[in-house]
Amino acid sequence: MLNEFLSATLLIILVTDPFGNVPLAVGVLQNVAPERRRRVVLRECLFAYLILLLFMFGGGTFLELMRLSEVSLSIAGGVILFLIALRMVFPSSEGVFGGAPEGEPMIVPLAIPAIAGPSALATVMLMVSREPHRIWLWIGAVTCAMLLVTAVLASAERIQRLVGERGLRAFERLMGLVLTAMAVEMLLGGIREFVRHLGQH
Repeated sequence: MLNEFLSATLLIILVTDPFGNVPLAVGVLQNVAPERRRRVVLRECLFAYLILLLFMFGGGTFLELMRLSEVSLSIAGGVILFLIALRMVFPSSEGVFGGAPEGEPMIVPLAIPAIAGPSALATVMLMVSREPHRIWLWIGAVTCAMLLVTAVLASAERIQRLVGERGLRAFERLMGLVLTAMAVEMLLGGIREFVRHLGQH
């Protein structure tokens, strides 16, 4: 159980990409008063956390309403993870999630899509749909991951000064490589289930 908890926590940390979001956080907070920046980060991380929990609890109902299967979600999640992992390994000038609007952020772009993006939402939905009896384990993993994300983004300016842009880029590429492997594993898992279902019919 501990291994599954650590694996789930690591996966959520990777898909929320806190270190890759440091430059974005610094950029969107430039026009915010220094004394408000940490409060804004805490608010956006709280929004992201609540959105992840919402999709975690309501994911099954959402899948039923949209008539989506776990297999399709696994394959789609793997594809999304893979695309985001590629952008982490080969970053563009606009960052992993594109450019950021001016002014104080409100949900967009920090909470969504930087933290609670499509890959993170698909990941938590998939975890719960596969093993709903371990819901509290997944909630714990999301909570631990979001605490780390909040700590990193609250210290974004300090981290950027300490590590530098090159250091952040190198670390993000390393996280991208790990996420690529996880994305391929998720994609292959979905394909295996699809082939197994075909064999049963």
